Amino acid sequence: MRRRGYLVGAVCLALCAVMLLPLLASVLASLKPTAEAAASPPTYLPGSLSLDSYQRLWEYQQGLPVYLFNSLGTAVLTILFTLLLTVPAAYGLARFPVPAKELLFVVLLLALIVPYQALLTPMFLMFAKLGLTNSLIGLAVVHTAIQLPFSLYVLRNSFAAVPRELEEAAIMDGASSVQSLRRVFLPATVPAVVTVALFAFIMSWNEFLGALVMMSKSSKFTLPVVLAAARTETSLGGTDWGMLQAGITISIIPCVGVYLLLQRYYVSGLMSGAVK
Repeated sequence: MRRRGYLVGAVCLALCAVMLLPLLASVLASLKPTAEAAASPPTYLPGSLSLDSYQRLWEYQQGLPVYLFNSLGTAVLTILFTLLLTVPAAYGLARFPVPAKELLFVVLLLALIVPYQALLTPMFLMFAKLGLTNSLIGLAVVHTAIQLPFSLYVLRNSFAAVPRELEEAAIMDGASSVQSLRRVFLPATVPAVVTVALFAFIMSWNEFLGALVMMSKSSKFTLPVVLAAARTETSLGGTDWGMLQAGITISIIPCVGVYLLLQRYYVSGLMSGAVK
């Protein structure tokens, strides 16, 4: 039994090393001087530490704060739109006698098998007529459409798992449907709501193709788009790898930070959404 524990521990450490080494390599590359970051063959450890890459990234095109604001603003709007749409829809499908609601639920989930890349062209043409291109709201709508089926699946099953006795007690106390949702169902399904918000944030923060299609002004670029643009810039005759790795390091921090803060809700939220 003890040997088995050691073996499991060794496997876990190996998996952690495999996952963390690329992140560590990016951080170290971002701290190298410009010439060393562009050296071929590359060095694994920096000969000296330098923040020049972060300074160049801070001043790149419109400036790093602009792109961070665009990414963060889009992610926050995506979370708000996703919750505003999926919470009432999931509540209705889980608790109200909607005709053929199981079939309707399956039809809504079919959107999961449609790649969103196939919808970008018609969405772009529609958004161009509505004036929503080069707009954080327009991009957030695209990200919300991507996230809706998964979010509906998690929240609907979580609402369905709430004991009916709690709902009946609230109704006997005179609570309306909206009050029952606000005072009974949302507090009982906080892990699922947090999970949906977490997935919406990470998806929106990292999404690239939709932002590339919808945004043509550099002042409206999100962080993934500007990093792709930086990939084509030249420094010392090639890509500025130091600045690129600095951007990757900065883009990782919010995702890791949000996940670490909300991880205690994450697993329970997924489990409550996976079991009806």
